[in-house]
Amino acid sequence: MSTKDTIQEEIIDEFSLFDDWMDKYNYLIELAKDLPAIDEKHRTEAYLIKGCQSRVWVDAELREGRMYFTADSDAIITKGIIALLIRVLDGRTPQQVLDTDLYFIDRIGLQENLSPTRANGLLGMIKQMRLYALAFQAQEAKKE
Repeated sequence: MSTKDTIQEEIIDEFSLFDDWMDKYNYLIELAKDLPAIDEKHRTEAYLIKGCQSRVWVDAELREGRMYFTADSDAIITKGIIALLIRVLDGRTPQQVLDTDLYFIDRIGLQENLSPTRANGLLGMIKQMRLYALAFQAQEAKKE
C-alpha cells in the first residue's frame, strides 16, 4: 500500500469512530481549526475557488519536486474539507496529485452528506489542486 493510501485509510478510520453526521461535522470543524493559515496575500480573487458557495482560497507551491498546499475558507465545514484534501495530497509530486484516487470521500460518505452547493465546492477544490499540478508539470517540462 502506498503512502497516499495509508493517509486515506487513516481518515476513513477516524470518521468510522462517529456514528452520525453531526459528530462527523464537528470533527471537520476540529480539523479546520488545525489548518495553518494561508498567507494574507493569497486571500484574493486569484486564489478563490470558482463554483463554491463559501469563499475558499487555495495556493500551492512546488519545492524539490513536491507540492505543498495552503488554504483557507470563510466557512468552517468547508475549511475542514480542504484540510482533509491537503492532508492527502500535500507532499506529493504533481503526477501523484493528478493520479490520486480520492476514494476516502466516498468511503466516509462525505459527498452524499454535503449540500449540492458544498458538493460542487468540493469538486472545485479538487479541480483547482489538480490544475496546480498540471501547471507545475508544464513548468518543469519547459526547464528540461
